[in-house]
Amino acid sequence: MADRFNELMRYDELKKQLKYHSDRYYNMDDPEITDFEYDTMMQELRKLEKKHPDFITDDSPTQKVGGTARRTAGVLIQHRVPMLSMQDLFSKEDVDGFVNEMIRKLGPQTDFLVETKIDGLSMALRYENGSLVTAVTRGDGRIQGEDVTENARVIPDVRQTLKDPIEYLEIRGEVYMTNADFEAVNQRQELFGKKLFANPRNCAAGTLRQLDSSITKERGLSLFIFNIQDVRGRTFLTHEEGYAYLRSVGVKVIDTYYVCKTAEDVWDAIQKIGSLRGTLPYDIDGAVIKLNNLADRRKCQDTTKNAGYMVAYKYPPEEKETILRDIELSVGRTGRVTPTAVFDPILLSGTSVSRATLHNQDYMDELDIRIGDTITVYKSGEIIPKVKTVVKERRPEGTVPFRIPDTCPVCGAPVVREQDTADMKCTGINCSAQIERHIINFVSRDAMDIKGFGEAYIQELIKQGFVRDISDIYQLKESRERLIALGIIGKEKNTDKLLLAIEQSRKNEPQRLLTGLGIPNVGKAAAKEVVRHFRDIDSIAAASAEELMSVQDVGQVTAEAIYTFFHNEENIRILGTLKNLGVNMTLAETESVPEQKFAGLTFVITGTLPSLGRTEASVLIEKYGGKVSGSVSKKTDYLLSGEASGSKLTKAQELGVTVIDEAEFREMLGE
Repeated sequence: MADRFNELMRYDELKKQLKYHSDRYYNMDDPEITDFEYDTMMQELRKLEKKHPDFITDDSPTQKVGGTARRTAGVLIQHRVPMLSMQDLFSKEDVDGFVNEMIRKLGPQTDFLVETKIDGLSMALRYENGSLVTAVTRGDGRIQGEDVTENARVIPDVRQTLKDPIEYLEIRGEVYMTNADFEAVNQRQELFGKKLFANPRNCAAGTLRQLDSSITKERGLSLFIFNIQDVRGRTFLTHEEGYAYLRSVGVKVIDTYYVCKTAEDVWDAIQKIGSLRGTLPYDIDGAVIKLNNLADRRKCQDTTKNAGYMVAYKYPPEEKETILRDIELSVGRTGRVTPTAVFDPILLSGTSVSRATLHNQDYMDELDIRIGDTITVYKSGEIIPKVKTVVKERRPEGTVPFRIPDTCPVCGAPVVREQDTADMKCTGINCSAQIERHIINFVSRDAMDIKGFGEAYIQELIKQGFVRDISDIYQLKESRERLIALGIIGKEKNTDKLLLAIEQSRKNEPQRLLTGLGIPNVGKAAAKEVVRHFRDIDSIAAASAEELMSVQDVGQVTAEAIYTFFHNEENIRILGTLKNLGVNMTLAETESVPEQKFAGLTFVITGTLPSLGRTEASVLIEKYGGKVSGSVSKKTDYLLSGEASGSKLTKAQELGVTVIDEAEFREMLGE
């Protein structure tokens, strides 16, 4: 009895953990554990259910497809054909069992198709008379998914029209991201100080669900079709025959597959596909084994979650031991200091690996990693090398814990820990590693708002040596003739237009300048409060950390970041240059402070408002003393909600946050 009770307790705990991690994977695109760790827990759950069938409940993860349908990318659509998942297999014995059972049930003539399993997001495309009409995600797998038609139309691999005007065709494929496109997106995320995506699958999933199709187009998604779901106007006997037809009408199908007869043939195909890992331009996490004959498929019974005619073999993550030789520090374009493990080269998934990120100080402390240690390295999602463990029993004598220094390895400026994160950031305004990001922030709409000063211009001006720090922006007019001759900004008209915008920005309110300096934790709201309190940049520079903390909503971490910034010699030099160049540093005495009717209140804005833009609403909230947050929490006072509000509205309702529309918001303003 005790064993059964303990197993029941373990079963409930596994269900809870799997539901949590499934939600993060499918619905939040932000997993906390690897696929292998998730699969291991799922295997344990299945074993318990096999031993104790009476344990099984309707809400078990084995009974449901992982995701839920959401409205963040549009309306919900009913599935015409279920988009089921597959049972995962992890050993040759499991594969042999599936193949031999199918042969026993269907006869010796049974053949199988083994193909690459791409790690992406499932999507179905519906064509009527050869034209694309609808694209839908898997959602809950059986009843409904999300309408992502507009986003699908900007994916280059999605055919808008087919070469054959077939009456009706529904096909299913995997939306994915190539390794090169994934790296490009993360580089852009880092440049703009945004959270990096963990792997290509998460990036692809989040991108397909974007409300703005221009972002989907910009990020570069790809698509492979792997099944014909439904068809009218054509008849196919085998899956392979369906692939041949799809290729003939211009559809991109899975390009690596094998037709097999026996269990040994199937296993050999799995091994061949496995040897491709690390050599393909995209990520695969397994091989799919499916019945080739379509009539045979109809004889196989589906479960509530999985299709009966196909399974997926999941490759185990490859990991190897090596010696850590060094920990190098690099400074990203946002100033983040990142430690990187440098170790003896090892071969993982077909490629030589000698470096892996160590993320931050907390991550290194948790591993207790030291130079000279024997470490275990694996590839996350078959792409990103990661340090898994330290083999402490083989640690040499005399090793010491590694600490990230408190000065920048590039420019020598102080390094501070960013509030509410584990990131360490360089505070140098003139750090060469992050100058591009500094300039982009400085000219942005929330800061100095220099219209027309695009990213491409900034990159070229830095490359050509015209801009080395933010003060050089206000000296560009001295190089007008050279700029026109080189065509960096364009011809005379465009160059003069940008130079005029730069000149006009000298008169901006000092809070815009303070925002543009890029001080950690000092956004436009905090900058406005600080300037309103001290009235000019010189007074802010002269203030102590204690005096800075007297400003509303400025805590110790922010105060220390401001104090540190204004006591850095290089920053002092650049600010002096800006002052000499006529950049305004004093708040006008005539500026009136409106009634702070929103003081102490936090708003979140979601959806499309009838007449106000989100930026306009944010400005009004901050003007009257309120704060605008990007996410709903227990600290949120009001959710200003418009059309297509999505998950933020749901969360606000769950937390009991007051939800208001634009009309109610205007009433609060007294309009």
